[in-house]
Amino acid sequence: MGFVISTSKIVFALALGFLALNCFTGFESNAQLLPLEEVRTLGTISTKLHNTLWNINRSSCQNGGSGFYRYFTNNILSNVTCNCSFANNTCHVTNIELKGLNLTGVIPDEFGNLTHLEEIDLTRNYINGSIPASLSRAPLRILSLLGNRLSGSIPTAIGDFTMLRELVLEDNQFDGPLPQSLGKLTDLERLLLSANNFTGTIPESLGNLKKLVDFRIDGSRISGKIPSFIGNWTNLDRLDMQGTSMEGPIPSTLSLLKNLTELRISDLNGSSMPFPNLTDTKNLEVVTLRNCSISGLIPDYIGDLTKLTTLDLSFNKLTGEIPENIQGVDSLDYMFLTNNLLTGQVPNWIINNKNNLDLSYNNFTGSPSVSCPQLNVNLVSSYSSPQQSWCLEKDLPCPSKPRHHSLFINCGGGRMEFEGNEYEEDLTTVGTSHFVSSSDKWGYSSTGVYMGKSKADYIARNTSSLNMNGPEFYQTARLAPLSLKYYGLCMIKGSYKVKLHFSEIMYSDSETFSSLGKRIFDVSIQGNLVLKDFNIMEEAGGVGKGIVREYDVLVNGSTLEIHLYWAGKGTTAIPDRGVYGPLISAITVTPNFKVDTGGLSAGAIAGIVVASCVSLVLVLVVLRLSGFLGGKDEDKELRRGLELQTGYFTLRQIKAATGNFDPSNKIGEGGFGPVYKGVLADGAVIAVKQLSSKSKQGNREFVNEIGMISALQHPNLVKLFGCCIEGNQLLLIYEYMENNSLARALFGRDEQRLNLDWKTRKKICLGIARGLAYLHEESRLKIVHRDIKATNVLLDKDLNAKISDFGLAKLDEEENTHISTRIAGTIGYMAPEYAMRGYLTDKADVYSFGIVALEIVSGKSNTNYRPKEEFVYLLDGAYVLQEQGNMLELVDPSLGSNYSKEEAMTMLNLALLCCNPSPTLRPPMSSVVSMLEGKSPVQAPTIKRGSAEQDAKFKAFERLSQDSQTHVSTFSQDSHVRGASMEGPWVDSSVSLASKEETMEHSSSTKLLQDMYDVNLQ
Repeated sequence: MGFVISTSKIVFALALGFLALNCFTGFESNAQLLPLEEVRTLGTISTKLHNTLWNINRSSCQNGGSGFYRYFTNNILSNVTCNCSFANNTCHVTNIELKGLNLTGVIPDEFGNLTHLEEIDLTRNYINGSIPASLSRAPLRILSLLGNRLSGSIPTAIGDFTMLRELVLEDNQFDGPLPQSLGKLTDLERLLLSANNFTGTIPESLGNLKKLVDFRIDGSRISGKIPSFIGNWTNLDRLDMQGTSMEGPIPSTLSLLKNLTELRISDLNGSSMPFPNLTDTKNLEVVTLRNCSISGLIPDYIGDLTKLTTLDLSFNKLTGEIPENIQGVDSLDYMFLTNNLLTGQVPNWIINNKNNLDLSYNNFTGSPSVSCPQLNVNLVSSYSSPQQSWCLEKDLPCPSKPRHHSLFINCGGGRMEFEGNEYEEDLTTVGTSHFVSSSDKWGYSSTGVYMGKSKADYIARNTSSLNMNGPEFYQTARLAPLSLKYYGLCMIKGSYKVKLHFSEIMYSDSETFSSLGKRIFDVSIQGNLVLKDFNIMEEAGGVGKGIVREYDVLVNGSTLEIHLYWAGKGTTAIPDRGVYGPLISAITVTPNFKVDTGGLSAGAIAGIVVASCVSLVLVLVVLRLSGFLGGKDEDKELRRGLELQTGYFTLRQIKAATGNFDPSNKIGEGGFGPVYKGVLADGAVIAVKQLSSKSKQGNREFVNEIGMISALQHPNLVKLFGCCIEGNQLLLIYEYMENNSLARALFGRDEQRLNLDWKTRKKICLGIARGLAYLHEESRLKIVHRDIKATNVLLDKDLNAKISDFGLAKLDEEENTHISTRIAGTIGYMAPEYAMRGYLTDKADVYSFGIVALEIVSGKSNTNYRPKEEFVYLLDGAYVLQEQGNMLELVDPSLGSNYSKEEAMTMLNLALLCCNPSPTLRPPMSSVVSMLEGKSPVQAPTIKRGSAEQDAKFKAFERLSQDSQTHVSTFSQDSHVRGASMEGPWVDSSVSLASKEETMEHSSSTKLLQDMYDVNLQ
């Protein structure tokens, strides 16, 4: 019996064991397992990316892929998605997300071995290298590589990723042209290429991408026209083209994008364009058309875009009034119409609006009742007429007497001291569309809303572990997404030292994605661009490091303006969306003049000092030339007078710098004498102008040039370093101009000429105009140059124009309508009223500028160029072509078609306007600058050539030019341009004629000039 029981127990045990084994086998057969080869592939990928978060085995896909999943935030996570619906419960990896984990290494080729992989998202890591072509083996639909260190070109093999729907390459370091093979990705819906270094044009093949929903290419160096094939992208929801090198106009096919909700185009090159047609794009929520040279009226249909939340039309040339029906767009949160030419009264619905509206820098009329300390609707500098609130007027005039001579601002920070100066706090947090002022001493105007993060801060603080050295003000900064202007208010006129302090504190200094940001912006002071594509981190050599940029700046009114502007370049999504735009830590402004603590004003003292210095030197020179002074004593006295005006160099210094005036260092020859290149002991390169003993200009011009130019400072005037007078040597020392003179660049021998493109020619013309506007209207001493010509325009290493040779300049006293003076100038550039009668006003310089502008456009010399026998000179031919309607025939043939016809017509019409025979009809130089900048229209009067009798009068110029070589008593020996040297910048072809008050010796020449002046050109 016992045996039977034992047997029964054994049988029962065996049954239980069999059941357990059967259950285990069933469980194993239902397990969801990765194939072994995918496990190995994932292990290799993880190792190459230095990823330590994955627990990789065949069962990692179970429980929702818990072996792969790690969540920190929406932007920092690890996730692998598996599809386990295959036969035998086999799993395959379909999606890999490794976001914000600072993974390093290169993209593993092994991704291509995952035969079911549809998504790779490696957003915000520290991966370098390029895109491996092997990825095309996987059936990828999404490839997102935003915010890494990837470089090189997009491989041509990208065209083999035929199933791709999203390609996100933003914020990397890719370069080279976009491959045509991108056009093969006909299923592509999102193509995000912003913040890279792509070059070339947008390939025509991209017109095939008819399923595109989102296209972005901000901040790349892509050039050429915006392609008209964008009209093929009829499904497009978002289009971003900010900060590229592309040109307008915006193609009319844009109107075909009826599904568009976000449109951003900015900073286009090219001439002005009309407002693009957006009539049918009713779904638009964001419209940014910034700095695109758009002219004309704001179209009324903008009021029909009922879903609009953001309208940015800033920095264009829009005119007319603001359409009233925009008031009906209830969804409008942000409207930026900054820096346009809008007129009329600002509607009350805007004045009383609580949203973020910026209308600063326009030409409105009326007198709104708003106060200046803090404007919610930014209207700063937007009215052309006097206002009760000073901040509304152009140039922010001081409401009281200017009295400030220094400025210390801790931008974005609190009050503090540094180097004995107290820096004022700047803690106001607003910045979307605001003007804020601190009493009448300083203020700021901030404009813009951040893309992707509208609530981002306008003040930055070092809250990370950055080890900061230097002043406390580097711990904070003020920033803006678009435009930030700081103002020094009620400042005494004079020259100031402006120091701009920068430190990048929003990126990290570790080898992580947060160190990969590129903040790029421009800086202008008093309207002059001083920093282009400025990158703080790059210039300072890292994050958390302070850097200072110093500038000497003239304040001619009472306001100093420092403008920081984002031109659409750099990253916008590192370490997060909304981190970009100009940033500044502190501003230091100190006077370059001795501050008056009482008594006479600084202006009065400066005027007395300059006048006294000039008078003293003139008296000493007259005495010397008259023989009342001699030997070494008079040299000492004259030197003492010169030292009052400018720096003094010894003859030994100059001889050492020029190799004892070695002929090999000679760079030019003019009526004044030879010009030499020299190198001082400290390495500074200089140009030395030596008075020739045979010069007819002589001591009077020498002293006059010192007296004039030492009182002047402007970016478009040549800088005088000092002078030297010892024995019989009279020397002027200037900054050296690497590219010599405009005359040599345009008319020199073949090996001397420069290949000046259209953009450079326009820049040179604008630079000359700005320099003359300063001389005539902005400097304390109102000066008429009297000898503006291509040889007296020098070009620095960046081909910026600088006016030189002030030996013939005259003070234009404000109480006098004109100056009667000895005639001095250059044949072919002298205004007729001055050449004939000695009637001198600043309009004589305007005439000369017109001639130079013609030469810049045509590449021909006014006096040397004679295309046909019946044309006396270039200006004569220009009148004929204007009458025939063929003005563009004047454009330099070497430019081919690579110029803007509209801009060329503007410059040619402006040149003829400046050359009007009537001085009263010539525009002031400030208006010329405005016309060249496109801020006001040009309407040149029609000047017709007349009869044969009138043509004969044009011949007077030719006879005068020919006779000038024989009238040595009247003209300098090298008065004919063809006989002058083209070797250097100081080539002089001037004439000098006495006025009637001085002598009657030159009647024959005066008769010739009379003939030229009396020509009727109407």
